Amino acid sequence: MRPVNPSFQEETIAAIATARGEAGIAVVRLSGARSKEIADRTLSLTLPLAETPARRMRNGYLLDEKGEALDQVLAVWFAAPKSYTGEDVVEIHTHGGTLVASKCLELLVCRGARLAEPGEFTKRAFLSGRIDLTQAEAVLGIIRSKSEEALRAATRTLRGELASFAMDIHQELLALSARMEVALDFPEEDIPLHDDDEILQSIYALCQSLEDLLDRCNTGFLLREGIRVAIVGRPNVGKSSLLNALLKESRAIVTSIPGTTRDLIEEVLTYRGIPLRLVDTAGMGGTPSDEVEALGIARAEATFEKADVRVWVVDGSSLPDEFDQSMSERIAGLEHVVAVNKADLPRAKNAEEHTSEELLAEMLPGSTLLSISAKHGTGIDSLKDAIVSSIAGAGTLDAGLNVSARQVEEIRAAIGSLKDASNALSGGLGQDAAASCLTESRLSMERLLGIAPDDSLLDYIFSQFCVGK
Repeated sequence: MRPVNPSFQEETIAAIATARGEAGIAVVRLSGARSKEIADRTLSLTLPLAETPARRMRNGYLLDEKGEALDQVLAVWFAAPKSYTGEDVVEIHTHGGTLVASKCLELLVCRGARLAEPGEFTKRAFLSGRIDLTQAEAVLGIIRSKSEEALRAATRTLRGELASFAMDIHQELLALSARMEVALDFPEEDIPLHDDDEILQSIYALCQSLEDLLDRCNTGFLLREGIRVAIVGRPNVGKSSLLNALLKESRAIVTSIPGTTRDLIEEVLTYRGIPLRLVDTAGMGGTPSDEVEALGIARAEATFEKADVRVWVVDGSSLPDEFDQSMSERIAGLEHVVAVNKADLPRAKNAEEHTSEELLAEMLPGSTLLSISAKHGTGIDSLKDAIVSSIAGAGTLDAGLNVSARQVEEIRAAIGSLKDASNALSGGLGQDAAASCLTESRLSMERLLGIAPDDSLLDYIFSQFCVGK
């Protein structure tokens, strides 16, 4: 962990730590060497914080510029290094309300504090060594959790499960790199090179460990960010009805007139602990009747491309046409579920007595086809299961680690570099090339863990936080 910049320690920061609006209390937080001094100049307490033991509440009043009482408050301080930030921290508990908390913050700034930047309290906790970078990002995961499963996954990360697992892998990478480098860099010492097969086995074991970690992180990432689901299909096949059935409310307008949905309609529901970000799109295929419908179709196409999984809604009461054949070819290589709608109506059959579902199964072998009725709610839970399973698989969510996209990409990069090292050895490029790839893998793990991070990385990470955390 890198040392704290002395100028960083000299500044005392302040921010409102609770949400704006009416509430029982609001918490205004200070962190820095002058926290108690600034608080004592702003408050009139039964005993000043400078004379109060750490972690003991004092009652008193918030004073304005003229020394008149504005609010009755409680104040407490936490001594460095056993505080959230690792510095002296003061918390002032005012009555809830935007005005009083904002006035308290204004007075603290007038008396020597600086307004905190987004995430600066957690950034100071990281820089002072109170938490590592994975735990710092887990704090954001807790704040943004939208389900109990996501909250538990973030708590596992905050407890250090991700850091512990990742640090073990980093140490193994470091040891393997060291064994290879010493033989390559000091040939005069007559240190024999390690056998390629032995190195390949070590690389394979490291890859397996990282893949296991990635699986846990992918599960946690889904719990945090959710699955973007595009509901697509021809006009009037029941896409909006399906959205309403999934949400169990009338969110989209449903009529028998094709092309009713002209723009994207987005809603979120949580299923098996995973947020499903549902996007109802305009009908695809055919010729738009006006410019507005054309724009809706263009947006539907863009949503189709960006989605994590596509629910292709097909009218089971009519036979597949040229559009359906084209769509089946297009969707085959993408994550998708086929929802054969209107199960409450007779299934269409061709001259050979093959139903629309059988024909679709021939067009998309191996795909998940579900018979549903959006109108009556038939098969909706099975469809939700299929959506989640298509991305998350059938595995348990209990081991998920709530992580950021950045962390997932670093793990993927580490795996990719290990595979490059394996290919270098297998392809006869020598241990020099493999050692270079191992170094890249190790650097990815160091960025994940926050070992010697650069300022731009830290600025990016903590800018995602709210002010006051």
